[in-house]
Amino acid sequence: MSIFSIFPDRASTTAGQVDLLYTFLMVVGIVMTVIIFSVVAFFAFKYRRKDPTYRPKAIHGSLPLEITWSVIPFFVMLVMFAWGTKLYFQNYTPPRKDTLDIYVVGKQWMWKVQYPDGQREINELHVPTGRAVKLTLASEDVLHSFYIPAFRLKHDVVPGSYETYWFEATTPGRYHIFCAEYCGTNHSEMKGWVTVMSPNDYQAWLQNGVPDESMADQGHKLFDRYACVTCHVTDQPEHAPPLTNVFGHPVQLEDGRTVIADEAFLRESILNPSAKVVKGYQPNIMPVFEGQINEEGLLQLIVYIKSLSDSTAAPETHRDSPAGAIPPAKPIHKQ
Repeated sequence: MSIFSIFPDRASTTAGQVDLLYTFLMVVGIVMTVIIFSVVAFFAFKYRRKDPTYRPKAIHGSLPLEITWSVIPFFVMLVMFAWGTKLYFQNYTPPRKDTLDIYVVGKQWMWKVQYPDGQREINELHVPTGRAVKLTLASEDVLHSFYIPAFRLKHDVVPGSYETYWFEATTPGRYHIFCAEYCGTNHSEMKGWVTVMSPNDYQAWLQNGVPDESMADQGHKLFDRYACVTCHVTDQPEHAPPLTNVFGHPVQLEDGRTVIADEAFLRESILNPSAKVVKGYQPNIMPVFEGQINEEGLLQLIVYIKSLSDSTAAPETHRDSPAGAIPPAKPIHKQ
């Protein structure tokens, strides 16, 4: 970072666009401030009362002038709104394919990171250059905010929900991670590092730390431990909808609504099954797992369910297990 720069290092594809918008906002703000205060000072001096007995004439105003100083700022504000909206949707809409999914859980006072292959880190995040990285953010306790200044990335992490954000790193190096939301006594210590690596170096890093189980493997163990397999993975799903080809697809509910089975839907269905009941099934059959599974376990279960969708095979270690055998794809609701 140059001593003459007001911005931190840029290390993502959107950092320059965010800086450009910020520069535009700052320039407009400075120019408008200078104009307004200059005009105020000029008129205050020019039309100051020189004689205590002088009574100025009433001024009825100028309609063209009032329209001008109302319409021009309005259109300037519209430019800011349109520009900011474009960047917002661009940053909050991850690419549909070829993203590297990484899962981050905020907890007083640390960031716990899980990778699909099973690697885990605390206050460290490793990503390659040139590939879209999708972060799924969750909190185990209070409100946090995941902030990487070099990526111009900041997103609140709200308890009880999942937040997603994506970025594409461009410059290898190490960059700060902060919590940008006061979250308790040691809030200032909730920080870490993101290491951006070339694709080859990233693959080498992955191979050097290959764990025994992937997130899907860990999720499958939880799936068996909590007896989910009893109802959700059977040839005759009488009590619960099968989970093959569920994730990312529309689901019809008993109340007539149709929702997409995304991470948030799966999380709610695990913790509070009666919140959204799938059409053709009865409520209050599935036990409530609120307070029994932490956020890391929920993410592992969701990754496992995702592995069953779109004809993606389950982990090899489970394919021959009778209890974990995956049936052919079935409709999401009973016929």
